[in-house]
Amino acid sequence: MKTAELITYPARDATEFPPDGRRLLIYVVYDIRGDVEEYIPYALTRLREHCAEIMVVVNGELTDLGRSRLSPLADRIIVRENRGYDIWGYKAGLDDVGERIAEFDEVLLANDTWFGPVRPFGPMFERMDRSPLHFWGMTDHLRVEPHPFTNTGYLPYHLQSYWVAVRREMFLSEHWRDYWRDLPQMDTYADAVVKHEGVFTEHFTDLGYVGEVAFPTLTDKVENHAVLYAEQLIRAGCPTLKRRPFFQWPPYLDHLAVVGRWTLQAVEELGYPIDLVYADLARNVEPRTLNADAAMLEVLPDAAEGYDPAAPLRTLVVAHVFYPEMTDEILDRADFLPGGYDLVVTTPDDGRASRIRKAIVARTSRGSADVQVVASNDGRDQSAFLIGCRDLLLSGDYDLVVKLHSKKTPQDGYNVGRHFQRQQFTNLLDSPGYAANVVGLFQRERGLGLAFPPTIHLGYPSLGHGWWANKPAFTVLARELGIRVPIDEVSPLAPFGSMFIARPAALRLLVEHEWTYDQFGGADAYQDGGLAHVLERMPVYAAGELGFHSRTIANSEYFASSYAALDYNLDQFSSTLRDSTMQQIQLLKAAGPVEYGTLTDFARMYARLHRPGSEAALVRAAERVLRVRSAFGRVRAAVRRRLPER
Repeated sequence: MKTAELITYPARDATEFPPDGRRLLIYVVYDIRGDVEEYIPYALTRLREHCAEIMVVVNGELTDLGRSRLSPLADRIIVRENRGYDIWGYKAGLDDVGERIAEFDEVLLANDTWFGPVRPFGPMFERMDRSPLHFWGMTDHLRVEPHPFTNTGYLPYHLQSYWVAVRREMFLSEHWRDYWRDLPQMDTYADAVVKHEGVFTEHFTDLGYVGEVAFPTLTDKVENHAVLYAEQLIRAGCPTLKRRPFFQWPPYLDHLAVVGRWTLQAVEELGYPIDLVYADLARNVEPRTLNADAAMLEVLPDAAEGYDPAAPLRTLVVAHVFYPEMTDEILDRADFLPGGYDLVVTTPDDGRASRIRKAIVARTSRGSADVQVVASNDGRDQSAFLIGCRDLLLSGDYDLVVKLHSKKTPQDGYNVGRHFQRQQFTNLLDSPGYAANVVGLFQRERGLGLAFPPTIHLGYPSLGHGWWANKPAFTVLARELGIRVPIDEVSPLAPFGSMFIARPAALRLLVEHEWTYDQFGGADAYQDGGLAHVLERMPVYAAGELGFHSRTIANSEYFASSYAALDYNLDQFSSTLRDSTMQQIQLLKAAGPVEYGTLTDFARMYARLHRPGSEAALVRAAERVLRVRSAFGRVRAAVRRRLPER
């Protein structure tokens, strides 16, 4: 392990933490909802044995639920205006303690940007307690030149501010009081780094105070090791796991070959309750970003490996059948499920219902079966599910619901429709063993809310366009339903095709809402921007708001075809651009929409990349060129018409 020296001579005398010493923890929390995620009480409970007193500073609001989670663990709770980031939260805590700080031997300043303890706190505290020092941190960051936030000077070597402990020789000094008294205003994240995190360590070491880091940077590369080497730090004994690796921009992590799945596997192996990680991230990270960062696609085998027959889940299959001739195919898929299941089939009219009932009677029952004629086919499978099956989904009688429908998609052509249907059915219920493995995921992961096929892309331009015209209405509806999960920028993580397996509890926000058929409009309303298409994109976000995470699932045969196509397409796409995928994306996003590649389109792109602020002028110039060229073309055509034929 690499070592780091923070001592600047002449150094002041430093002491060990006394055997009967008292440690004060000032812990800063920020939550957009005013809640307190469950990973926080878990951390505070285990910090209590090392801290004589715990003060929690809440930036922003605090709900009753949040207070109920903090009150048993915190000796004092301060709720303050959300300004100045965690740094001014620390200051608020220190100001509140005031002169009483002299009662303690060490003050620990920590925030809620990490999960833990992934490894026990004890060995780390014991090791750091024995070190004669004035302050210490969990992790560090190497010097960077030039400064990445100011592009001038340098960012000093520093301890990262999410965890810094300070001993009494330092926090009782005039230097300490002056530092916090003169703390500058911080309006941006960059301010927090430039004005505090990046200067704190150097400021106090220059004054002769002795500092150390518990888990030093692992390589000589100038990177954020707490984020990019999280797995390695954990295996080296670090008890904290930063949250950032799971909401960092995925192309950046791809560029540096950071595999979040490996980190989470290490966390789970060490006994940390992984459900706490997923529950927090599901509520607070764009779902598609989380799906990529944590690699939450499961490619499942056909041989049953992860299902526990001793713990069956009460299962309801809901199928909307518009094409009765597909009834047997749908029921064949449902019969792949392990154990029994109850069946509800919805259909638009009595004629279809009669044909469906005959098909069901001819089969061996796996549970109760019911065929319902819905009041309207407006909204199709969406309205039939949310309106026709509302009472069943809210009954509490089922652990799982499997949502299917008779999908043909004839309007998109035979091959496209055939592939879409197969992509849905085989990735949900491919075989008895495969279906058992899907159910096994829900058995093992209590917080798993939905599982569904990956985004369809063969035959459809879904990638990069998954919102189509649905995002504005989606944003409004999410607000109405109380969903505050961050919305993905480019495409949503969604069960395109509207088939999935879910816990009814994860769908509660959608099912509790009292929808009407009129809201879905007539047959012409089943298009982008209409309620049915908006709701198709909603389940993952609704589940995430309640703390349920989602997974995409695929069988190996489909994944082979899908990945091979994606690999080739990306290879072709990247051949027109330089450097890595991350740099290609950065370039294209900076350039903006290519549109149709006209001269004016390229003028806009050039201006965005090379002449910011001159876009309008360059577009006007391009339009003049086009007008001149058009006029020249007309003149040339007129001249040719007047020339004698040869």
